[in-house]
Amino acid sequence: MTAPLRAAALDPAARVAALDWGSLAAGLDQYGCATTGPLLMAEECAAIAGWYDRDEMFRSRVIMARHGFGRGEYRYFAYPLPAIVAALRAALYPALAEIANRWRGETAFPETHDRFLERCHAAGQTEPTPLLLRYGQGDYNCLHQDLYGEHVFPLQVAFLLSRPGIDFTGGEFVLTEQRPRMQSRAEVVPLARGEGVIFPVHHRPVEGTRGRYRVTMRHGVSRLRSGTRFTVGILFHDAR
Repeated sequence: MTAPLRAAALDPAARVAALDWGSLAAGLDQYGCATTGPLLMAEECAAIAGWYDRDEMFRSRVIMARHGFGRGEYRYFAYPLPAIVAALRAALYPALAEIANRWRGETAFPETHDRFLERCHAAGQTEPTPLLLRYGQGDYNCLHQDLYGEHVFPLQVAFLLSRPGIDFTGGEFVLTEQRPRMQSRAEVVPLARGEGVIFPVHHRPVEGTRGRYRVTMRHGVSRLRSGTRFTVGILFHDAR
């Protein structure tokens, strides 16, 4: 059984607010992804990873190989979300909504996550989408997009909970973009334990010589060479 999280660890809002959001936005604009630096503490990472076998915390389990998604598995959290997962979701959303609205060129997303969830739930998207992923030796995640319904928030965050080079080897986060009439570009993102990567769910805008256009984005995880790798994914739209 994992140790309970300290009370201070249940409210990451101050840590999220202290991030250099200007630099993060610039990285998303230029490369299609940005990293937070270590945001979760070691004890938080261990505690979250330790939840994986607690059935009462989850609404479903997916074995990737059964669906052609790769190898490995993941579980979707049930409502009510664990406090730290709910806090991360609420704290990260406002700054990301500002970026998403700038990308859209309009105020498409409300300022608070609660208001955005109201929109999802009114459309019948009521199932929570934050998830906990587990990979073992030889496991991988095929390149994909996370689309769950009509209302999709265009950015998400994945936090690495395991120690690269100690708990596992291989298993790099991979992002690809496909620009019109060009070959795909890959971005491999090294992460430290507790660090998050922010990236698009399905596409992002790019400024070209003829104006702005959209490029298609996909993400995945390369093959684990050894060990076990845990990740918690923070998605902001709910599913139908």
